[in-house]
Amino acid sequence: MSGFDLAALRAATLRHGRVTRVVVAQVRGSAPRDAGAAMLVWDGGFSGTIGGGALEWEALAEARARLSSGQDAMRSWPLGPGLGQCCGGAVTAAFEVFDAARADAIDDDAPVHARPIGDAGADMPPAIRAHARAARAGEAAPLAFAPGWLSERLFPARTPLFLYGAGHVGSAIVRVFQGLPFAITWIDTAKSRFPDHSHDAIALVAANPADAAALAPAGAVHMVMTYSHALDLEICHRVLARGDFARLGVIGSASKSARFRARLRGLGHGDGTIARLECPIGLPGLGKAPTEIAVALAADLIAAPAARSVSLPEAAS
Repeated sequence: MSGFDLAALRAATLRHGRVTRVVVAQVRGSAPRDAGAAMLVWDGGFSGTIGGGALEWEALAEARARLSSGQDAMRSWPLGPGLGQCCGGAVTAAFEVFDAARADAIDDDAPVHARPIGDAGADMPPAIRAHARAARAGEAAPLAFAPGWLSERLFPARTPLFLYGAGHVGSAIVRVFQGLPFAITWIDTAKSRFPDHSHDAIALVAANPADAAALAPAGAVHMVMTYSHALDLEICHRVLARGDFARLGVIGSASKSARFRARLRGLGHGDGTIARLECPIGLPGLGKAPTEIAVALAADLIAAPAARSVSLPEAAS
């Protein structure tokens, strides 16, 4: 998926402070990644990739240096003679330093984010103007480059995903879902339950994770996998009572599914409402290891994001 992922940038600035965004602006000849490939770099970590190898090593060093200077710039590398990579082409990358205020200043409603990089002049080149016109007509390429200027389509809005439980499967889901069009709010009862590895999810500590169900926007996906079956049931009860969700899944077997459905019926939910609960989750037959479950869930949500949602959810009865 190509485009300027504004949601990921804003989440990174809130989590890490100042962040350098690196994007491949132009490719000539053969290169590890196409124009539009991007990464976010902060003090002590990064997410995304522009292709690995010597190019990415140089880009990381440049990005970290710019965290200190705060200055945007373009930089070009001949991959063969300059970096010893076998691709043989050349890459120009843009480096832009963001804090939360700068990220928030980007217009969410604009079809593209067009801007000069570094010391480029203020006059917008014709190619950048044409990209904006094409975007308004729904015909724009993900990125347009002119010397000193860059224009990118804004990344499509990401589906809010409320993930309850920071255990092995929850951690695998957050890893596998990196770069996918989901904005993850990750909920558990204590900060210590979340792993130390870097991720784009927003971690939310809640003494009772079921209370977090009320914070989700309408149309969110809810996936439930806490350490407690009783807590899983309470979360499902709260989400079903709201009714305005896209999908609701709880990890478990067919027997757990049958028990939950009986108990939800006892809590007053009608059969139509209970039918919206998905258990087990993900595409079947891909395995039961945490990463396999995460891959199965990602494939299911991408292939059929609203397959089990309804336009007018039945209220609990």
